[in-house]
Amino acid sequence: MKSYRPWSPEQSFLLPPSPLEWLPEGHLAYFILETVRTLELGAIESAIQKKDARGERPYAPSMMVALLLYAYCVGVFSSRRIARATYEDVAFRVLSGGCQPHFTTINQFRLDHRQALADLFVQVLQLCKKAGLVKLGHVAIDGTKVEANASKHKAMSYKRMQEEAQRLQGEIDALLAKADAADSKDDEQYGAGRAPEDLPKELQRRETRLQKILEAKAALEAEAAQARADELRDLAAGQREKAADEAVDPAERKRAATRAAQSDEKANALDPEKPKDGDDDPPSAGSELPRHRMPATEEGKPTPKAQRNFTDPDSRIMQKNGRTVVQAYNAQIAADSESQVIVAAAVTNQPPDSEHLAPMLDLVQGHFGTSPGLVTADAGYFSAGNVAACETRKVPALIAVSRESTKDKKPTRDTPASKARQAMATKLGTVQGRATYARRKAIVEPPFGQIKQARGFRRFSFRGQASVSAEWSLVCLTHNLLKLFRAPRKARKA
Repeated sequence: MKSYRPWSPEQSFLLPPSPLEWLPEGHLAYFILETVRTLELGAIESAIQKKDARGERPYAPSMMVALLLYAYCVGVFSSRRIARATYEDVAFRVLSGGCQPHFTTINQFRLDHRQALADLFVQVLQLCKKAGLVKLGHVAIDGTKVEANASKHKAMSYKRMQEEAQRLQGEIDALLAKADAADSKDDEQYGAGRAPEDLPKELQRRETRLQKILEAKAALEAEAAQARADELRDLAAGQREKAADEAVDPAERKRAATRAAQSDEKANALDPEKPKDGDDDPPSAGSELPRHRMPATEEGKPTPKAQRNFTDPDSRIMQKNGRTVVQAYNAQIAADSESQVIVAAAVTNQPPDSEHLAPMLDLVQGHFGTSPGLVTADAGYFSAGNVAACETRKVPALIAVSRESTKDKKPTRDTPASKARQAMATKLGTVQGRATYARRKAIVEPPFGQIKQARGFRRFSFRGQASVSAEWSLVCLTHNLLKLFRAPRKARKA
């Protein structure tokens, strides 16, 4: 008969084993440990050292960062699951060195240092560049809708808020009248006096809901007023440029200056917290990421369909895959053709993609100090302004003008927009243009598949624009770490 290999689960170790022998050579956990030692964690260290030295000693920042990076690499995003893995998963135990931080500690560390963790994106990107994984010869830009940590059913339009507030107020008045009648009857029978806790629960629920709706309604009105004020300031800036143009007729220049002053006056009345002198230059095109501007009337009131989510006010209702409507953010990436490394990442609450092309190019420029040799993007990014932005930055661009075939199509009108569209369609119609643009999907779509399908990141853990942006940077950072880990050994050593 065959004999079996020894198995004694109750047997104690004669000599203590080394944790570095628990995993096979070349495991991802060892790579994460090596990488974290090369990262500059001064911002996290400084924030921790500023706290009171008394009390419980904190965990080592390097250990916490390694734990989070490995967790995001293997698709574990919940702080509870990370904490559980430090007991049950060998790789997590190796990284934590036998420490088992509580899930609240992990979550608080991620929350307190979210910006410092997001800033590690650039450090990892530089490691990828040194390893030869980034060439910037061809960069493809695309976006995807990632669900917010909020339900779309928790959103309410301005019109519905007004109707619901009116309905609830009527019900509360009716319940109060009914309660007064009942109290009067009880006072006659039992004597005067009523305790505060005797307020009917039905009335308490309605008053709480009414308060929440009124707070959301006030916030929506304030956001709409600010959006209208920003719109008026943009209009005033354009009028001031016209008033300063020597080529314009003097009478028209005078009228432009008057209109600019009137727009500034209206804007300051709607949003007095902004500068009133109107001397600030408007932000240059592409200098910052776009933000969804609340639809407002000329008086600065929200339009009836303007919505606000009670759980995450920064998130917006967006279409996903052209069919499904979700409460989400628009997550943008720029991927390099060499190894699908993400060279720029950002999150906004602006659903359309067209406004993100120039800011993403500026992010790439900021990370590397140079512009890519070519940029490609789908039809959602096409506009005459984006074509001009690429020309200004001296970046050759191939942007689809439509989801349908553009071969032999003629512009309907002779306008700058139609000329730009036809010129781009002609460029895309060449043999080289078609071949180059055909590579776009193979460059920028796989990172989304690897992030959302392979690692299962389909919903943000945090709420609010700042926290969500930091988390997306962490997700893209770990995508690049995996690219670096799977690169040839020679490239990794470089």
